[in-house]
Amino acid sequence: MTDEKKIDPFKPQQPNIPGVLPREPKVKAEALDAPQAPENSGEPQLKEPPPVKTLIAVAVAVALVTFAGLVYWHKSSPTKPAQASADSTEAAPAATALAPKIAPSLPVGPGTIATTAELAKPWAAKRFIYRSLLSGRDEPAMVVRLPRGEYWGFSLIEPFGSCELEFITDLNKLKTDYGYRADHPMVGDPCNHTVYDLLRYGGGASNDTLVRGVIVQGNGIRPPMAIEIRADGKDVVAVREE
Repeated sequence: MTDEKKIDPFKPQQPNIPGVLPREPKVKAEALDAPQAPENSGEPQLKEPPPVKTLIAVAVAVALVTFAGLVYWHKSSPTKPAQASADSTEAAPAATALAPKIAPSLPVGPGTIATTAELAKPWAAKRFIYRSLLSGRDEPAMVVRLPRGEYWGFSLIEPFGSCELEFITDLNKLKTDYGYRADHPMVGDPCNHTVYDLLRYGGGASNDTLVRGVIVQGNGIRPPMAIEIRADGKDVVAVREE
């Protein structure tokens, strides 16, 4: 007997029809979709470039490291001493010239407070400081050369008050500010507009004492407190207060 092929009843054979090619079996979709491994042709395979984000991150890191290195180098490097330039040398005298001048200190009495040359003319005056033994403090004072050649000193603090008196040589100021007409300088109290005349005497600390500076206008209590003045050669000396 000739061998006959077993026929699968579930897979019948396709009939052979003249002029019609047999149909190829279907390939599963999974086999078609699977990526095929590239054939090894012996040539090196090109790698894909890294993503852009990775490149940016690397560049930022390099920049930060470089900046940190520069900062460290700047701090650790020794500082060179500044050299004085010609401009700064020339600017020094100019700055000194613009500095405010300090007013000379006033002389202090008791003691020499002026010279006869400073008080050579009538009504010449000079301020000084008198250390009062009565009040225990330094008070502003003034010495005046009167027309007949004598010197008169007095405290510039109003008697029994705190206002500072002023020696007025401007007769127009005396007329405008105090409303008083005079033909020679006067002493004025700007607080109560009292006017004192140094050419006339008025009552002093006691009833039997007369001192220069009688009140010719205003409601002052008494003449300014007197300070005894003496001429000792070329020096004008404050001796004692009233």
